[in-house]
Amino acid sequence: MDGMADGLEELLWMMDMSFGSIQNEECRIDSIAQSWSVISGAGDNDKKYISMESLENHLVDKENGMIKLLDPPFEKSDLEPGYIKAYLPGTRENGGQYTHGSIWAIIAESILGFGNKAGEYYRMINPIEHTRTKDAAKKYKVEPYVIAADIYGQKNLAGRGGWTWYTGSASWMYEAGIKYLLGLRIEKGILRIEPCIPSDWKECSMKYKYGDSIYHIQVKNPNGKCTGVTRFLLDEKEVEEKQVILNANGGVYHIQVEM
Repeated sequence: MDGMADGLEELLWMMDMSFGSIQNEECRIDSIAQSWSVISGAGDNDKKYISMESLENHLVDKENGMIKLLDPPFEKSDLEPGYIKAYLPGTRENGGQYTHGSIWAIIAESILGFGNKAGEYYRMINPIEHTRTKDAAKKYKVEPYVIAADIYGQKNLAGRGGWTWYTGSASWMYEAGIKYLLGLRIEKGILRIEPCIPSDWKECSMKYKYGDSIYHIQVKNPNGKCTGVTRFLLDEKEVEEKQVILNANGGVYHIQVEM
């Protein structure tokens, strides 16, 4: 058993030294490890913030409107990460934007309460933002109304969209926007609103259908906050618990949240 434990320890050490390590020439940082240290809650408190700062410094490409999966891409080193090395550097998982990972970065920023960054990244990877001008559309080359699974990340292909109509990334984008930015949280029939929005958003609204009932939800942000609910009203009556038990049996309800 001691030999197996020693072997496992050595294997884990080798894996740690292989990918996402500052000691590497390639794949010195991987966005999934950075984001999931926050999302999973496994990261130490201070290191969560450091990890997301590193992600911003090394993986966010504001010029091309993308968040890369890893950097630098695999090309010449002896590291063998699997099939992704077969892609050209900067393509798909090999150092391009793999959109699942980008959205997890947005969720991680929201969990940390960084509404300005979460909103900026959400807007940045929104496909419509890649086609605001004719030149941008020529670079992006794919549909502006559906999510692309990947965006190329290097040289003359940087900013070009790849595989589109990708439902996996689309569902994560929906989750990030509704649950983490706008803050619509529903668990066991109880509705809460916990926004994490850019500080310059003065208000936002949602309409939620639950069974035969309709809930009109308005969030007001007069003090320019990113997070934190100070008042929660249901049909103009303040609710101290800042949550409501949903009713599916019909009716129209108005929820007002003040940050």
